Amino acid sequence: MKYLDEFRDGATARALAATIRNEALTGREYRLMEFCGGHTHAIFRYGIKDLMPANLRFVHGPGCPVCVLPAGRIEAAIKLVEEHQVILCTYADLMRVPAGKKDSLHKAKARGGDIRMIYSATDALGIAQANPDRQVVFFAIGFETTTPPTAAVLKIAHAMELKNFSVYCNHVLTPPAMAHILDSAETQIDGILGPSHVSSVIGSCAYASCCKQYKTPIVIAGFEPLDVLASTLMLLRQINTGRHEVENQYTRVVSSTGNEKAQALMRDTLVMRALFEWRGLGRLPDSAMQIRGTYADLDAEKRFAMQDIEVAENKGCICPAVLRGVSDPDACKLFGTVCTPEDPKGACMVSSEGACAAYYSYGRRRA
Repeated sequence: MKYLDEFRDGATARALAATIRNEALTGREYRLMEFCGGHTHAIFRYGIKDLMPANLRFVHGPGCPVCVLPAGRIEAAIKLVEEHQVILCTYADLMRVPAGKKDSLHKAKARGGDIRMIYSATDALGIAQANPDRQVVFFAIGFETTTPPTAAVLKIAHAMELKNFSVYCNHVLTPPAMAHILDSAETQIDGILGPSHVSSVIGSCAYASCCKQYKTPIVIAGFEPLDVLASTLMLLRQINTGRHEVENQYTRVVSSTGNEKAQALMRDTLVMRALFEWRGLGRLPDSAMQIRGTYADLDAEKRFAMQDIEVAENKGCICPAVLRGVSDPDACKLFGTVCTPEDPKGACMVSSEGACAAYYSYGRRRA
């Protein structure tokens, strides 16, 4: 299959891995952060970690949109369902993410809450049209990849003058989170595998200021094993020669400027939030989007006077440290015993892009 099989060729993978091992300098460590959860799963699924030299380590970043959403935002959505009897629509991988007091959207649905799993933002719009006597709220989450569809339904609902539809906006931005990680003294990062789908929207140029400020090379990487290996080699060569540039390995999808139509759509409907809480990273300035005043009638936070809810993290769960790249999932005492994909205690075990789920699925029997 074009653009698939040729990026999974074993012989080419072994050749790339051999080149990486040959060019890795002895006497120094390489710490490369794969910012996207999709890269974490590719690294484990295809055994890329086993092909690397001993002095090269992959560090997991906060690139899972479900994982970085704080429990308080989920708690607020549950409160919306139970106090206002709205129909809440959201993506399936958010359903079992823990909220406060061991609660979740899945458990709230079992208690009788009308919470519906959807495949796209337009599904929520269709549910609103089919239920004109009910208030329907779309629980929108994700990085820049899933933001344009939310922007699109805001424009459509506004044009249709739908009175029973609103959006609970939780879209976050990649470059501010990347800058926060690089600015922290907690984790030393030598290079970053930049996200794929996000970059197809915002373009590779979006990382230029971050790259320049922190003097850290960034390579936009595709999701297939040869993409990850080629991008790793590109980072290695930048580090070895003292360069710190934004390079684009994923040229078959990502351009320098990105999807300008999608960007214009987002600018028309959304504005920057002054502050937003991230799981593991804390409150970051200018790191998330909220609904523009022109579309304020479709903003669920304003329509229902929603308040921020502070929820303490599970003390036994180290998801926040995993998201910052400080700890590996198997360092958690709950990992693989109390916390599994069937009964997750932390967000990183729930999502298909979570680092804990990757370790559990592909890496827990390595030892």
